[in-house]
Amino acid sequence: MRRLFLASAAVAAALVLAGCSASSGSSSAPSQPSEMTAPDQGTRSDGSTTEGGVAADGSIAADQSVITTGWITVTVDDPTAATDAAIDLVESLDGRIDSRSQQAGSDNQRASAQLTIRVPADDVDAAVDGLKELGTVESVQLSSSDVTLQVRDLDAQIAALQASVDRLLALVDDAATTADLIELETALSDRQGQLDSLTSQKQYLADQIDYSTITLDLQQKGALPSNVPGDFWSGLATGWASLTAALSGFVVVVGVLIPWLLPLAVIAAVIVLIVVLTHRKKTPTPPTPPAPPTA
Repeated sequence: MRRLFLASAAVAAALVLAGCSASSGSSSAPSQPSEMTAPDQGTRSDGSTTEGGVAADGSIAADQSVITTGWITVTVDDPTAATDAAIDLVESLDGRIDSRSQQAGSDNQRASAQLTIRVPADDVDAAVDGLKELGTVESVQLSSSDVTLQVRDLDAQIAALQASVDRLLALVDDAATTADLIELETALSDRQGQLDSLTSQKQYLADQIDYSTITLDLQQKGALPSNVPGDFWSGLATGWASLTAALSGFVVVVGVLIPWLLPLAVIAAVIVLIVVLTHRKKTPTPPTPPAPPTA
């Protein structure tokens, strides 16, 4: 009995220590100002200063984690051909196309195409320069976001949870009773779920850091054709077309209403008949006048 009590106490103490280590790992990461805030502004090994992960000369410090995004709008003669050229450029930089959409031209809009481009972070400038050569550049916007603190915080939490999982796995092999085994497996499942979630976040963040995102908007050159009539005959043709469209619409409306009008007419006729019969029953019959006396 004493051995069972000591084994249960050891399992409970291990669970408490595992939970404390996981929580301390997630809370202690951002509480180290000397390590966490130093990368935002400081001095690099070559003597140049850094601020927000970007050095004074525009380069990014080696120990910084930066997500770069960009938006480019270009007018081109042929959006389809420009799209193919953009894809070739991205493939030459070992990048990829995450999404692609194209719209054909019509009387009301010009042809266009939109691409979401992912290129290695080191090749962003080369990609932007190549995309500018597709046509006339209307707008270019690049922005960078320093996520170094977020990356280090995730690393600290993942390390703490991994250590907790390893300790719980060791305790599962030494569980003395079924109750202890169930309790350990429940705690292990919870820790493993948290670890998998943080690992997925870290992988997504790493992909955003390694591959910058550029949204490319390709618009066809030229003004939209005017639909305003320019002379008498074009005005007459436009008026006739509008009259024909109005008549066609009226015929369609009549065709839609006919199936509804027939049952409504029957219902109305029944209601009128009932009202007439009721009115006749309520109206008193005038008395027959007496016959005049005969002489």
